[in-house]
Amino acid sequence: MQLPVRFGRYELQTFLGGGMSHVYQAVDTVMGRAVAVKILTEQGIRDAEAKQRFLHEARLAGSIQHDHIVTVYDYGEEQGYPFMVLEFLRGQDLRDAIRNGQAGDAANRTRIALEVARALGFIHERGIIHRDIKPENVFLEQGGRAKLMDFGIAKSEGLHLTQAGQSMGTPFYMAPEQVIGAAVTPLVDVYSFGMVLYEMFSGVKPVNGDTLQRLFYVILHETPDRGPLVAAGTPPALVDLIYRCIAKKPEERLQSFGAIAEILQGVLAGATQAAPVPVAAVSGSKAGKGALVAGALSLVLLLGAGAVWYLRRPQPVAAPAPARTVRGGAVVPVAAGEFLLGPDRKSSRLPAFSMDRTEVSHRAYTEFAQATGAPDSPGEPELPVVNVSFDEAKAFCRWAGKQLPSEEQWEKAARGADGRSYPWGSEMKAQLAAVKENPAAAKGPVPVDSLAAGASPAGALHMAGNVWEWVEKPHTPSAQAVESLQRLLQPPPVAGEAWHRIKGGAYDRGIAEALAFEFVSMPARFRSPNIGFRCVLPAA
Repeated sequence: MQLPVRFGRYELQTFLGGGMSHVYQAVDTVMGRAVAVKILTEQGIRDAEAKQRFLHEARLAGSIQHDHIVTVYDYGEEQGYPFMVLEFLRGQDLRDAIRNGQAGDAANRTRIALEVARALGFIHERGIIHRDIKPENVFLEQGGRAKLMDFGIAKSEGLHLTQAGQSMGTPFYMAPEQVIGAAVTPLVDVYSFGMVLYEMFSGVKPVNGDTLQRLFYVILHETPDRGPLVAAGTPPALVDLIYRCIAKKPEERLQSFGAIAEILQGVLAGATQAAPVPVAAVSGSKAGKGALVAGALSLVLLLGAGAVWYLRRPQPVAAPAPARTVRGGAVVPVAAGEFLLGPDRKSSRLPAFSMDRTEVSHRAYTEFAQATGAPDSPGEPELPVVNVSFDEAKAFCRWAGKQLPSEEQWEKAARGADGRSYPWGSEMKAQLAAVKENPAAAKGPVPVDSLAAGASPAGALHMAGNVWEWVEKPHTPSAQAVESLQRLLQPPPVAGEAWHRIKGGAYDRGIAEALAFEFVSMPARFRSPNIGFRCVLPAA
């Protein structure tokens, strides 16, 4: 295949590798973001078991949305080839971090363990068993955040050691019941997690064997030596946790990742009170092209079968302050201070401001049009106004004594200070947003003052779904973005004209496109029935 080449809405740019499926670094020409596209090969299509496994992984992983699980944006079939589209991760897997001495100190390793435990607890609550927890399946982004990966054998597929392409690294982390072929329960993930923790803190594998038979004997009958953990200075509470996870009998292990996470939080709180860990990337700020390539190749191996999360106990979120009514719609206050911005959750700071509680409604826009003589955009009074250009949105905000929000203001109002993926948290909950998966949005946008359960920490509604929202963020579009709009605008758009970003997703798009840190770039003169806006009021 001659690259670059179009594959549906994706431009495949670089072949990263693979076996039964091929993985490419690509660009989503609609969203304008880098992605990894995994495509089943002709050989894989002819292999019924491989095709079943691929489709199983796509459906399963596509149903999961969590801060610490790799995101599947899309999946389906294109040109006769099954495919899935995943976020493109930059960094390295935990195996390389351990090998290269880049997993950080004890507090940082505990933070990684806690993030993985939360991810595993999340999938267990949904009846999913991962079955293949190992360092290669934990990815560390350049900002330090851990991501659980590879659901190729999760839940309904058994583990077949003789299967072509089966990693021989996997048996080191298999639970005794997996070795003997007994029924698999969520406690196999608890065991494997404990074995990964042992290696992460000691630097060595907890079990070894010259042959597979010898390795299985060790797993079944021998308890890993505590010596390497003690020699590495592992906190006693963590040593105890590890051995409570790797008990031979499932009933003797810790019984849930909720219990494991609670212990890790306690260990981490003690560590941060004694010696605060500096906010630094696991890969370090020196990570450049080499780290990116290493991360991409690690991603290929895993798929082929932000700033560091704050190191303290989660703090209670205060109830939003009451809204106050001003011209153009009610506003809710957003406090001054630090917050986490963008997909990498970089620390940023803003002064206090107020954000419109809802999108601007047709009722409010009609009042503006009548007062100023501007063209109206007719519609149901309580629905969000749409078909409004960037400049028309700015004019409304000026009339209301406000401004269009900057991207930073919009994200802080949507995500809160903790950098969550959605206004309500980090779980994909389509029922809380007017998006394609929610029957409430089947006929179009919903009233601006609806779906209060999906409000942001500041109390703003519909910051995920309903209609995209203009933000003041000049942006140079990609060639693909310009090309995708050639037939929608007259005269056709060019990169040299004014472009700005829209954020938040819409009623006709999926929940995965409503991630608060995502954006789409559009010409400022563009109008659409799924694009609206809201305003921001700077502090006096």
